[in-house]
Amino acid sequence: MPHIQIDYSPNLESRLDVAGLCRTLRDAAVETGVLPLAGIRVRATACTHAVIADGNPDHAFLDISLRLRGGRSAEAKARATAHIFAAAETFCAAVLESSSFMLSFEMRDIDPALSPKTSSIRRYLPGENP
Repeated sequence: MPHIQIDYSPNLESRLDVAGLCRTLRDAAVETGVLPLAGIRVRATACTHAVIADGNPDHAFLDISLRLRGGRSAEAKARATAHIFAAAETFCAAVLESSSFMLSFEMRDIDPALSPKTSSIRRYLPGENP
């Protein structure tokens, strides 16, 4: 049940294909072998109000937060973090090169005892067993 939430400054939309980044992060998450496709949700939200560093309106940011159900080893999470962040860096390379831009990522566990879930999505994915 990995949730990938992207918060970004609205001035980034003219510099970056945010929908493409969502797909790239989904694909990178699956490639880790740690995060199951059926549970992945990626969403992006432009922050209506933002002040970055000295307030220069040309500054931009993109923050990626990945929450996942507890139970994975620290090593697996570290590998997944490195892989997903590398995919984000590669996708955002042109923006990093050409403008003032901050990119960040954080992975954190959700306590399964405090986060009940239900889903029918596996019935609708090819090759998945319910």
